[in-house]
Amino acid sequence: MAEQHTSTQGEFRIAIAGAGIGGLTAAIGLTRLLPSNVSVTIFEQASELKAVGASIGIGPNGLRSLYKLGVDPALIEEFAFRQPSGRPFVYLHWLTGEVLKETAHHTVKDPRDAMARFHRADLQKLLLESLPAKVTLKLGKRVKSVNIQSPQEGGGVLLAFEDEITFKADLLVGADGIHSAVRKVFVPGHSLQWTGDILFRSTFDKALVENIEGLPKDAVFHCGPNENFLFTSRLGKTQYTVVGQTQSDPDDPENPYRTAKWNTEGDGWHPTVQNILNATPSTRLYPNHLGTPLKSMIFESHVALIGDAGHTHGGAFAAGGSLAMNDAHALALALAHVWPTEKDTKPSRRQLERALALFDGTRRPHVNKLIELVEIGLAARQAKLRDARKVEETDKELRERILGLSDIAWLAEHDVEAAFWDFTQTEVAKL
Repeated sequence: MAEQHTSTQGEFRIAIAGAGIGGLTAAIGLTRLLPSNVSVTIFEQASELKAVGASIGIGPNGLRSLYKLGVDPALIEEFAFRQPSGRPFVYLHWLTGEVLKETAHHTVKDPRDAMARFHRADLQKLLLESLPAKVTLKLGKRVKSVNIQSPQEGGGVLLAFEDEITFKADLLVGADGIHSAVRKVFVPGHSLQWTGDILFRSTFDKALVENIEGLPKDAVFHCGPNENFLFTSRLGKTQYTVVGQTQSDPDDPENPYRTAKWNTEGDGWHPTVQNILNATPSTRLYPNHLGTPLKSMIFESHVALIGDAGHTHGGAFAAGGSLAMNDAHALALALAHVWPTEKDTKPSRRQLERALALFDGTRRPHVNKLIELVEIGLAARQAKLRDARKVEETDKELRERILGLSDIAWLAEHDVEAAFWDFTQTEVAKL
C-alpha cells in the first residue's frame, strides 16, 4: 500500500473529505486564516466535479462567512440572483396568486448580505475559483477507513482510500455529506430516516419561461394545502428553477414514493402555475432524510465534521449551504485562535483539542437546535397525516398556517463570528 505525502518538519497537514460547498469553503478558510506552514488537501470521491442537485440559496449568515474568508463579493454578484423586492421570502396562494406573507431581513444593512440564490454548479465554480493555489484537490478518492494514530505511530489520523492509497494528516475535516463515511467511523450507530418528504427539482434556461405572463420577478413559494408547495425562482446567470415538495406518511405501505431514490426522474406534480410547469423540461426526485443530533462534531482530537456530515437536518429551510459555510468559518476561527505564533511550528495536541472544542461548542448547539425543531415539526405533521379522517386543510387553515410561519432570522442571519467570540469569552470566564 503506497503512502502519500510524508510530513516535512513543521508542516501541519489538513485533509478534507469532500469537495462540496462545505469542503471547498473550509479549504479556503483554513488556508487563508492559518499560518503559511499549513497544507490543505481535498479528497473527493467523484472522478469529476459535477454539482448534484439544482438551486441553492445562501442567506446572510453564509454570505458573511464567504466575505470574511476572502471570497470576492464581486464574484457573488456575478453568479447570484437577488430579490428585486428585497424580501428574502415571498409566499403566494397556490390558486389565486395573491401574496399571503412576505418576510424581511432584520440585520442586513449592506445589500451584498441579502439572500442570494445560485445554480449549485455556479456556486461550486465560484468556490473553486476562490481556492488558494496551494490547496491540492484529488478526485476519485473514496474513503475506505480512518484510523487515529498513537503517539508511538507519530499521532494524527491515517486515511485509506479504496484505491489502496493512504494519506496521513494532523487534522481530518469530514465534509462528505449526509451519508458521510467519516461520520460512520466515529458514530457507527447514527442512522437516517426518510421524513416522507419528496422534493421535485428542475433547473433550466430561463428563456423557457421568461415570456410567461405574470411570471413572478421574485423567488416565491406557491403554497398549497397540507404543507405542499411549489418554489419558483430565477437564479444567477441564465438559469431558472422549479422546486416542488409533497409531504406524506413515510410509514404508509402504499406511499408511492417509499422506494424513490435520490436524483431519479419524476413528473410535474402540482397544478400551480401550470404554464411554468408545462415549460419545465424535466424533473428529478430527491427524498429528504433526517438524522438525530450528534453528541459531538469532533473526535479523538484530530477529526471535525462539518456540513451535512455534522448535522443531518433534512434540508430544512434550505439552510444546508449556509450552515456548511458557517461550520467552515468557525473551524478556521478556532484553529487560528490557538495557532502558535512561532515560525514553522505546529499546534500541540492540547492546542488542537482546545481549537476543536471551541469549534464544537460554537456550532453544535446552533445546528442541533435546528434538528430538534425539525423533529418536533415532523412528529406533529406525521401524527396529523395518520389521522383516520385524512381531512384536507381548508383554505382558511392554509392562510392561517402561512401567516403563522415562524421567523427564521435566528438561522438565516446568524453571526457565526460573533457566536464564536461569545463562546470563547464564556469559556475563558470559566477558567
